Amino acid sequence: MAIGLPSEVEVITLFVDDIASSRAFYTRVFACETIWEDKVSSVLRFGGLLVNLLDVSQASPLVEPLRVGGSSAGPRVLLTIRVVDVDQVCTALREIGVDLLNGPIDRPWGRRTASFADPSGHVWEIAQVLERG
Repeated sequence: MAIGLPSEVEVITLFVDDIASSRAFYTRVFACETIWEDKVSSVLRFGGLLVNLLDVSQASPLVEPLRVGGSSAGPRVLLTIRVVDVDQVCTALREIGVDLLNGPIDRPWGRRTASFADPSGHVWEIAQVLERG
């Protein structure tokens, strides 16, 4: 039974290994507005969603009593952005030096996708809705 929490996600916080390289990556790759920045974080506006890049050294108080996992453990999240033309976006990403992990690939669930990772290993997917024929 649902408890009635609102279904709108306001902020996703990504724990990053190096705040400077993460800021540079997100500035280079995404057309998003920085709405807050200090020595240990950058909060970026992605439409109606905020993405907080937070230096991993500041993460423990947010997740205690759990431990903060290391980025070397591998991806534990996939963040998807819908685009009109995956191939065009892949070309633009390669032109700015972003290496793709995979794709473009036509998926059986009706999407054409490709993925890439930020400097801390957070995986982003771009997805194009395919016309059903």
